[in-house]
Amino acid sequence: MILDREKKYQEIVTRGKYRALYTYLCSLTGSEWRTTFNEIESIVGSPLPASARLHRPWWSNQKGGSGHSQSLAWTVAGWETAEVNLEAETLLLKRKVQSEQVRKPSLDEWWPVHSAGVWPEGLSLRREDMYD
Repeated sequence: MILDREKKYQEIVTRGKYRALYTYLCSLTGSEWRTTFNEIESIVGSPLPASARLHRPWWSNQKGGSGHSQSLAWTVAGWETAEVNLEAETLLLKRKVQSEQVRKPSLDEWWPVHSAGVWPEGLSLRREDMYD
């Protein structure tokens, strides 16, 4: 069975720690986004690891879906890092594709479906059953 790699990468990203960054990047319309590490932390909803502030390779672009989850998030969204300033804690991301080719995230990517479990046996929402 041949797997659609892009679809598998999207599934991985939408379930990962950097899902919010992925959906945010998919919603942007420009070809560049200059940001700070603090802004990325507020989007992700948790602090970046110490290695993000100490090691430039943490921000490297990786091809083919191999590598780190943060890189996969911006790569699958169609972006790549262009400038990283560890001293100022700033980052420039550039879009890899033209804006007319940008894929918008689906509703399931914004709000993933979570099972509420099995409907309890005997539970009914019929009016006749509620007023008995």
